[in-house]
Amino acid sequence: MDRMDLRRTPGAGPDLASVAKLLADGTRAAFCLALLDGRAWTAAELARHAGVAPPTATEHLHALVRGNLLAEERQGRHRYVRLAGPYVAELIESLAALAPDRSPAPRSLSAAGRRQALAHARTCYDHLAGTVGVAITDAMTGEGLLDLGHGLRLTSAGAAWLEHLGVTVPTGTRRPSVRSCLDWTERRPHLAGAVGAALCRHAFDAGWITPIGTTRAVAVTAAGRQALRRHLGLPEDLLAGL
Repeated sequence: MDRMDLRRTPGAGPDLASVAKLLADGTRAAFCLALLDGRAWTAAELARHAGVAPPTATEHLHALVRGNLLAEERQGRHRYVRLAGPYVAELIESLAALAPDRSPAPRSLSAAGRRQALAHARTCYDHLAGTVGVAITDAMTGEGLLDLGHGLRLTSAGAAWLEHLGVTVPTGTRRPSVRSCLDWTERRPHLAGAVGAALCRHAFDAGWITPIGTTRAVAVTAAGRQALRRHLGLPEDLLAGL
């Protein structure tokens, strides 16, 4: 088959339509968005979250596992599902940034506060997102720690900076060192990949950020504000969400 024949063959190349079809269903999309917290959920938990019957949830989860968007884990008699990997999380976050926002207006001050906290700082699977995540990425680029010249990459100065902070980036994995992930609230990139995940883990371990309830939102602590001001020059009002 010559190149012209290949271009005319509808089935040639990756079957992108099959992945798009999986996420075209509102329930399956809601499951994937919920799983951006990086945790493993049961089918019953996801059913309650999406407001569907358990058999319906199970049917959708089977489809997502078959489509390699979710991975199944078993612990004793319990069955859990999680996103199949960071590459799926980055896909979901990027698609969310392109999608129209149909969230209803908050009906209470507490609901508005939760939405604001999620937009300010949150985890996207295993890296930082939201206003703070984007600001960290911008600051690292401005300081020459990241380079956007030929696609996002960690510079030698960036590697030395991470070592100085005590951030250990795993090696010997197939995961890209750095990767740009389109932020769904900021509509601009934040840092993902192995470096983004290691920096997020360090921020938790060092007490720079702390979870807010059971959501993906995180709060930047006083120690975190001091550290991010010192190391990246981020302004206090941005870190405090003012």
